[in-house]
Amino acid sequence: MRDGQDSDWSSRIAFAPHIRACSEKNRMKPIFMIARPSSSLRPRASLPARVPALACAWLLTLVCSLASSAALALTQDDVAPLAGDDFEAKSAVIDKLVAEHDARSLAVLNALANDQALATSSGEVLIQPNDAGDQAQDAVTGKMVAVGDAQAITLNNSLRTKVAGALAGLQLASPDLATRRVAVDALLSNPDPAMKPLIDSARAKETDPVLKHRLDTLWATTALSDRDPAKRLEATELVAARHDPDTYALLRPLVAKRPDRTFAEPDARVREAAQRGIDALDAVERESRIAGTLFAGVSLGSVLLLAALGLAITYGVIGVINMAHGEFLMIGAYATYVVQNAFQHYAPAAFDWYPLVAVPVSFAAAAAVGIVIERLVIKHLYGRPLETLLTTFGISLVLIQATRTLFGAQNVQVANPHWMTGGITVLPNLILPYNRITILAFSLAVIAIAWAVLTRTRLGLFVRAVTQNRSMAACVGIKTARIDSYAFAFGAGIAGLGGCALSQIGNVGPDLGQSYIVDSFMAVVLGGVGQLAGTVLGSFGLGVLAKAIEPFSGPVLAKIAVLVLIVLFIQKRPQGLFALKGRSA
Repeated sequence: MRDGQDSDWSSRIAFAPHIRACSEKNRMKPIFMIARPSSSLRPRASLPARVPALACAWLLTLVCSLASSAALALTQDDVAPLAGDDFEAKSAVIDKLVAEHDARSLAVLNALANDQALATSSGEVLIQPNDAGDQAQDAVTGKMVAVGDAQAITLNNSLRTKVAGALAGLQLASPDLATRRVAVDALLSNPDPAMKPLIDSARAKETDPVLKHRLDTLWATTALSDRDPAKRLEATELVAARHDPDTYALLRPLVAKRPDRTFAEPDARVREAAQRGIDALDAVERESRIAGTLFAGVSLGSVLLLAALGLAITYGVIGVINMAHGEFLMIGAYATYVVQNAFQHYAPAAFDWYPLVAVPVSFAAAAAVGIVIERLVIKHLYGRPLETLLTTFGISLVLIQATRTLFGAQNVQVANPHWMTGGITVLPNLILPYNRITILAFSLAVIAIAWAVLTRTRLGLFVRAVTQNRSMAACVGIKTARIDSYAFAFGAGIAGLGGCALSQIGNVGPDLGQSYIVDSFMAVVLGGVGQLAGTVLGSFGLGVLAKAIEPFSGPVLAKIAVLVLIVLFIQKRPQGLFALKGRSA
């Protein structure tokens, strides 16, 4: 070949058979190449001949890649079912958008989720941004076109959930860890088997150990219907190990039988794993129910304790059956309401700390009303229990009506601070509210304070002396009338603390105290009159007993049952759980 012909691409192609024949003929002969001076060789003389070949190869590769991408790109036929009324066809389109997960598919999914997808009468799908006016973007070509007669694409709730799950599935590949967490949470709340390819890919790439564990669980919820029995078994074991009550519905179909008495799940190993998971979930459910009942009973007992503790002190010291004791709870609750409103108006930035001010205010308000009632009315009725009973009942009505006059007959709401909002999860279906936990701790703190006052102070010594023997206490110089006033005020103040606690778990109304007065008396009688330890045990015992009976008979019959049990107990042990010691007993 001459040099002038080297640049002729067509002649090179025509001469190719002769070159191939020569190569075949001399295939077995050795070839020796001897280097010659550079002047005899034209360096790079063959480079111009190679450029067309390289360009052709590059062009061929580009054409192939474009052809493959064009095969995967979104087409009008792919999105056309979105304009129709067939929801199953729309669901298939969503699955295809997820499978392609390119920029156009993601744009269509976002438009469907944000109600920005439109469909024309010819079946074209448009995406209308919020600020586009009468213009919209063609979902396939990306060009801006006129909206015209396009109407919004309608989705039912199932499809909306599917679109949300699809977007969450696509976010599993996000480089941001927080975004991936949100996506996993969204898919766990509503698993979709169509997301399994995306979940498989994310599971293989995830590096965070916590999120990896959650992805394993998510994968299991989508792999329960896999064709491979080994994968179904692995998925069943992962779901069962999660011990989540929400997965109970996923395991139950695996052990169910068809109408012809055959199992829906053909693999015996999968059925056994599912049954073990169901049994474990049942055990967790029983544990949660028992723990929840105990906590509810202790929580109720802590409230009863705050109401009964002050009643035990006043009843034990002066022997007065105070039917107005429940209204001291109401006074403490409304004092908390007033403090809350004051913080809202004058110190909104410090609102979260208003309970710290409400506690002493509620104690002082109830104690002040108590000492006024004792000095004006009750001290003239000592030794006359029937008159005291009727008088204190009348006082309770007066206090209720006065409260209605000041604050209105409607209930008022006391808001929880942020640190008392929410709860802690101790079991999969058991959440302990922070406000209940706080009230329980507060009740124990009040018990400790009351015990310290009664056993470690001079006032407590006098109170105990008057309780055991009033005449002898008077003989040694104790002013029993003053001790009666102090003890009554102290008991009323503790009831006010109970009202402060009650305001954090319910609405505050004029009739608040009426719901707890009878239970308070039962706790005092059950524990033993004048006995602090007996009141504590009686309150918690009544709370747990009432909550244990409620699931079987309801709250009203539970109260009746508790009352009957207390009557039977008092018949056998009139002095209560703890009897008074000493000569006065």
